[in-house]
Amino acid sequence: MSRPPLAEETTGAADTGPPPGLWRNRDFNLLWTGQSLSDLGGAMVDLALPLLVLQQTGSPTRAGVVGTAGLVTTLVCRLPAGVLADRYDRRRLMIACDALRIAVYALLGWAVLSGAAGLPVILAVVIAGAAATAVFSTAEHASVRSLVRPDQLASAVARNEARTYGVSLAGPPLGGLLFGLGRFLPFLGNAVSFVVSLVAVCWIRRPLQQPREEVAAPVGASTAEGLRFLLGHPFLRALLAIAAPLNMAFTGMIFAMTLALRRAGVAPVLVGLAGAIFALGGLLGAFAAPALQRRLRLPVLITLLCWATAALMAVSTLLSGSVLAAVPLAAAVFLGPTANATLFGHQAAVTPDHLQGRVVSGVLLAAGSAAALAPVLAGALLSHWRPGPAMLVFPALVVVAAVTATFSKGIRTMSP
Repeated sequence: MSRPPLAEETTGAADTGPPPGLWRNRDFNLLWTGQSLSDLGGAMVDLALPLLVLQQTGSPTRAGVVGTAGLVTTLVCRLPAGVLADRYDRRRLMIACDALRIAVYALLGWAVLSGAAGLPVILAVVIAGAAATAVFSTAEHASVRSLVRPDQLASAVARNEARTYGVSLAGPPLGGLLFGLGRFLPFLGNAVSFVVSLVAVCWIRRPLQQPREEVAAPVGASTAEGLRFLLGHPFLRALLAIAAPLNMAFTGMIFAMTLALRRAGVAPVLVGLAGAIFALGGLLGAFAAPALQRRLRLPVLITLLCWATAALMAVSTLLSGSVLAAVPLAAAVFLGPTANATLFGHQAAVTPDHLQGRVVSGVLLAAGSAAALAPVLAGALLSHWRPGPAMLVFPALVVVAAVTATFSKGIRTMSP
């Protein structure tokens, strides 16, 4: 039997002492743990897939095609995923997505083991897995609001940020190790991680959405309703104007820094160390996010974070070509989780439950599209200018976000 809505339960317990912290929230911890493991499996596969295609075909181009197919599928599925997450039972939707991912990655593992993993099979698995992940992640984002108290939303987003950066540190080395032991192992491990995710979702007791009383509108009208709300709300408009340039700047800056270090003759091991420093900065920033949020008003916090990030990225461009450039950039990455936790926590608070999926999908589509363009932009800039001047484009993008945060009414009127 489903438990009562969280707001009612915490209201009834108001006189019995302080409410339980996020780490004692059974249902949120189940969702978080299941997704930590499935994200780890995904990070292993992200490394193993291009290695597999290279071994199978000897073509870097075909390896790139596989990666692009997954990215394009994710972007194409974002808006439909939001409609699905608002229209259907989110628990059943996530269970169906996990079941599909278990099947396709177990199939790929078997195909690799039996020598039948040709490029068409790999592409089919990547496209099906990316579509399922787009739907699952949108439903997961939309469900958090139903699992935690309003005052815990930002902390919950920060926990998810820590998960992302932790996985980016652990996943690729583990994927490389398993691929070396047996090429099928990363894909089988990914299938097992989705089994854990499915079980965790099944064990969640609370409903993941409020009851739906209205008859669902047609898909086109439903999508338009979500976009109207997203573009019509002052804070959500500001969120779009901040999240897109920030995502493009971080992705482009890290990509450009990696290329600049290699062109300067920096040893690959040091380039890899710089990448680890970036991920570690993000992980530490995710743990620090709740403390920073308690000390500053939300509008001040967002504005300060944006301007500080622009300054740190600018300093990093002055050191381009040296591994020391990773230090100020890692400090900028350290601030990223606090910005995300504050912005997306407030997004969850101001968006009605029946629109959560569509609003989240719209924001993720904008941010994801901007991030997808960043490597192309970075490569084009570095092919025409020296690294320092070329990389200044990315702190300039953060300045756009900082100006929006400074003057936007939607940001200035934010309240806890």
